[in-house]
Amino acid sequence: MAKDTSSPTKTGIALDDYVLLGNSGLRVSPLCLGAMTFGESWGLGSNNEESKKVFDHYFEKGGNFIGRIPPAITTLVNERFLGEYVAANVTSMQKSMKKDVRYNPNSGGNHRKSLVENLDASLKRLNMSYVDILYVHFYEYRTPIEEFMRSLDDTVRSGK
Repeated sequence: MAKDTSSPTKTGIALDDYVLLGNSGLRVSPLCLGAMTFGESWGLGSNNEESKKVFDHYFEKGGNFIGRIPPAITTLVNERFLGEYVAANVTSMQKSMKKDVRYNPNSGGNHRKSLVENLDASLKRLNMSYVDILYVHFYEYRTPIEEFMRSLDDTVRSGK
């Protein structure tokens, strides 16, 4: 007999049923809101008004975990908008960022200089002094793992 799907039932957990993120001690929403499509600079995505509605709804439901996409993928506009929105509206949010290989061959990779410069530039656009989580989008094989891990450790110790 086929399952009756005519009346939907609530499944999953609420955004304010926070979970620990690994052993970091951070309590985050079980769903991270990705901000890749916030901004229209490439003729795609949602405008600031629509993006604000999404943010408002997410935070009203208890969400506190936003992922921001690298500026190399979209543009710097969505990062600035995210920083302005957070500064004006949010106090208890976990900020996360992806550190990604850039398209400029001299600024890309996971080497120390690239990590520091990209993080500093993002923090400036976001008008923030630190992030709670720094994602490394993918491993880049040209940088020795020791240099890469040391750079991440130094970043954590610096308070960023």
